[in-house]
Amino acid sequence: MAASILIVEDEQAIREMIALGLGRAGYDVRHAESAEDAQAALRLAVPDLILLDWMLPGQSGLDLARKLKRDAPTAEIPIIMLTARGEEEDKIRGLDTGADDYITKPFSPREMVARIKAVLRRTRPTASEEPIEVDGLRLDPVSHRITANERGVELGPTEFRLLHFFMTHPERVFTRTQLLDNVWGTNVYVEERTVDVHVRRLRKGLSPSGHEELVQTVRGTGYRFSVRR
Repeated sequence: MAASILIVEDEQAIREMIALGLGRAGYDVRHAESAEDAQAALRLAVPDLILLDWMLPGQSGLDLARKLKRDAPTAEIPIIMLTARGEEEDKIRGLDTGADDYITKPFSPREMVARIKAVLRRTRPTASEEPIEVDGLRLDPVSHRITANERGVELGPTEFRLLHFFMTHPERVFTRTQLLDNVWGTNVYVEERTVDVHVRRLRKGLSPSGHEELVQTVRGTGYRFSVRR
């Protein structure tokens, strides 16, 4: 079954160009011209991924991304931000909303398809893996559920993948580049600082139970997952 993509873009020419490229790549494509149109489309059907333009009429794409990540029915949908803003701080702002990736305009259809494949690959759980438990923190890849001391933990899809990688590789130090390769994939065009953003969000999700201390910063190197404090 083809993955479904919702394109939220107010410029018709760009929207049609993206739709043409995704259609040729085999995706099921739907359109929205504004945040309001997008929310109406989401009430009808939940897509596998959203391509979301930053600058939209009325409510911005940034504000829409924040809203979607706050609401339970849409929180797990991966989002790729589309924008002409190429500064690092703008990218961090986009990722801080909960977006899973960021594409700066102009971009090629091949790059767009590669980014979509990479995001879908890392946000879909692997059904064959067994649950893992460390120090009262339990992750089940099949049900895509996390509990800490038997209480539910809500994480975004990228944070879920990052935690899964950490829990299956305890007591080892990983550089940001190694984490990008193993969690994001070798064909993903994202900066190393992206790792810091998602580690911060992972720790925030684990903080109510005190498990944020398991994700340790190794100064000058990267990160380690360890029960040794």
